[in-house]
Amino acid sequence: MANALSISRSLRRSLAPDAIYRLLLQRSRAFVTAECHRPVVLHKRGPDILHDPWFNRGTAFSMTERDRLGLRGLLPPSVVSSQQQIDRFMGDLKRLEQNARDGPSDTYQLAKWRILNRLHDRNETMYYKVLIDNIEEYAPIVYTPTVGAVCQNYSGLFRRPRGMYFSAEDRGEMMSMVYNWPADQVDMIVVTDGSRILGLGDLGVQGIGIAIGKLDLYVAAAGINPQRVLPVMIDVGTNNEKLLKDPLYLGLQEHRLEGEEYVEIIDEFMEAVFSRWPNVIVQFEDFQSKWAFRLLQRYRKTYRMFNDDVQGTAGVAIAGLLGAVRAQGRPMIDFPKQKIVVAGAGSAGIGVVNAASRTMARMLGNNEVAFESARSQFWIVDAHGLITEERVEIDPDALPFARRKSELTHQGLNEGASLIEVVKKVKPDVILGLSAVGGLFSKEVLEALKDSSSSRPAIFAMSNPTKNAECTPEEAFSIIGEKVIFSSGSPFDDVDLGDGKIGHSNQGNNMYLFPGIGLGTLLSGARIVSDGMLQAAAERLASYMKEEEVLQGIIYPPTSRIRDITKEVAAAVVREAVAEDLAEGYRDMDARELARLSEEETVDYVKNNMWNPVYPTVVYKKD
Repeated sequence: MANALSISRSLRRSLAPDAIYRLLLQRSRAFVTAECHRPVVLHKRGPDILHDPWFNRGTAFSMTERDRLGLRGLLPPSVVSSQQQIDRFMGDLKRLEQNARDGPSDTYQLAKWRILNRLHDRNETMYYKVLIDNIEEYAPIVYTPTVGAVCQNYSGLFRRPRGMYFSAEDRGEMMSMVYNWPADQVDMIVVTDGSRILGLGDLGVQGIGIAIGKLDLYVAAAGINPQRVLPVMIDVGTNNEKLLKDPLYLGLQEHRLEGEEYVEIIDEFMEAVFSRWPNVIVQFEDFQSKWAFRLLQRYRKTYRMFNDDVQGTAGVAIAGLLGAVRAQGRPMIDFPKQKIVVAGAGSAGIGVVNAASRTMARMLGNNEVAFESARSQFWIVDAHGLITEERVEIDPDALPFARRKSELTHQGLNEGASLIEVVKKVKPDVILGLSAVGGLFSKEVLEALKDSSSSRPAIFAMSNPTKNAECTPEEAFSIIGEKVIFSSGSPFDDVDLGDGKIGHSNQGNNMYLFPGIGLGTLLSGARIVSDGMLQAAAERLASYMKEEEVLQGIIYPPTSRIRDITKEVAAAVVREAVAEDLAEGYRDMDARELARLSEEETVDYVKNNMWNPVYPTVVYKKD
């Protein structure tokens, strides 16, 4: 004992106070149960467990568990491992995916979604295990592009409810309605009003599919516990005439609410969910442009919320734009020299321009001159052509980036100039499409880009789903050549250029960022989601790729690395929240302890709080 005390005194004399604190902290946390291994106490037994997808594990229940939970005799006698269950499911999936179609309009991708959804309805743990282990194959099924077809057909695909539905008829009732959800803790909500689902327009209540798909990725990529996520649809009607006349449509068959009536409903929803779950994070998804910015500005300083279309898309685009600079063999600090033509002035397009200009300005010194210099690097083209200060009834959000008359004279352009004219005159380093107009980057536009001032021009065809992409990688590489850098929002295959050369098709998908932003906000306990936290996420994604990969034209990582990417992005968000004094801590890790963590320790902290799909110990307790 005396010897141990002597060693302890020696350590205290030789180590700095901070080092002693970290050592004690590590020791005290050495036996903390990881997120996925916490025992689960149930107040149900027998068939009730087998019918609950959160806790059902079918034939993987051990004999001891069957006795403890009243399951003996309710299952076949053989006990199988979780891996045996997955192997059996995957075998069935491969056999069934060709035969599971409901008629000729049911694509094979939609058939896969149906099969996966049935598993989701039976056994959530196994569902997420399959999704995580096969993320490259199944992310395009549960998310874009297949989720677009799911939303279009959701009324016909609906089998059992998932999530919550708040409608215009629920005014005055939402505060009590939130208590109908069974979970006492909700960490993540994805909410949509269905007004602008991907590039498919107003799908009304059927837009719930996008919220469900996003949360599947929060679980698979970020390790958010699936019992603590909530997809939400706010049904304020639809302006889709086809749905208004469809007898099978599940939503309100009336035109959308507008104006203050609409805002009052969103206000009531936000007050209700934050009243029951004060620490929840709300991600707004696929709201039409006129509401996306307004609601973001209305709530972002008060609630833990962000808009993925405005901020997530912007962050992924910035990471790609910085990667494109690196692919040119230049340092990221040269980003403010890039000339960027943006096709699309909706919430996503303007969101990208705002975020990219702030990034440039920060690199240039963050002063008035820097912001003016950054502004001058963007040319925005919408359905009416180049946006200039001469535009009648210009969108207020686009106004700061409208080209000035003096600039137009110098460039030989005018108000409403076509995309081809702008590309020919500007000779941009980058053309970035967020227009939702498939094929907008025509042969003529791509031919014009060949005269770019950059040795490696970049094309970002970011509109979703696949049919809305502004061009394909085959078109880009065949017209411009092997030096072009290509990225899209939905997945495309790489292009064989011959002679053993590959034209890399990067997918600039929001899934690289939004799971990490949500997880980092959760684990930091940040009061709000700040611009700095979003910027930290984008810059960590941009720096994630190795130099040799970037020089080959690979500016985004493969989705097979999504858990590791999310872990790194979340750690960057946590550290930025601490730096901005926004962090309030999570569970037993307070803000002071977070501030003491090194970068490596922060990454470990994030990793240890990510849920993994393993069957937990289940204990029955009588009510």
